[in-house]
Amino acid sequence: MDKKKNKKLYIIRHGETDFNKDGIVQGRGVNSDLNATGIAQGEAFYKKYKNIPFDKLYTSTLKRTHQTVKDFINDGLVWEQLAGLDELAWGVYEGQKSNAALREAFVNLIQAWAAGHYDVKPEGGESPNEVYVRQAAAMNHITKQDHENTVLICMHGRAIRLLMCLLMKKPLSEMDTYPHQNTSLYVLNYDGEQFEIEVFNSLAHLEEQGL
Repeated sequence: MDKKKNKKLYIIRHGETDFNKDGIVQGRGVNSDLNATGIAQGEAFYKKYKNIPFDKLYTSTLKRTHQTVKDFINDGLVWEQLAGLDELAWGVYEGQKSNAALREAFVNLIQAWAAGHYDVKPEGGESPNEVYVRQAAAMNHITKQDHENTVLICMHGRAIRLLMCLLMKKPLSEMDTYPHQNTSLYVLNYDGEQFEIEVFNSLAHLEEQGL
């Protein structure tokens, strides 16, 4: 990426859905709604961070991200959807509830990625390399907006793991060193060339609300 203006990025995962609660694979191809817990998580995040002077909101194209940050949208925060922020597509696994065969297949994928095989993907789904390409395009768009100094981004779990590797210039094999929970927060500072993590996977907004 070309050198660009300093920024602060607040990156959160979407709130809980029934698919999360019930252990069902979502991915890019499942456009699920938040459940009551997820709505409360989004509201808790808004309550804690509503006074941050965000210049722009970016989300994926999936409604669970839109619903998580709906209070910011309702406040009139300028909002843009980027397909590059969508979750990794899990292909044939999407919509399946956790079972022994699925868990084994998932472990095999994670092990392949950890071993550096970033083109491996589930049938009908996406590889880490494919997600990386669309994320790089999305981040190039975000970082080149000189008038957007403080940015809120709402996206997805596996996508966040991959994005953190991209931003921190780490190999994708390290994706699982970046944990996440529903509405967990990473804050990163960007000096025009490098990103630095200021806040790592915070759930302070949920803890303060007893969630």
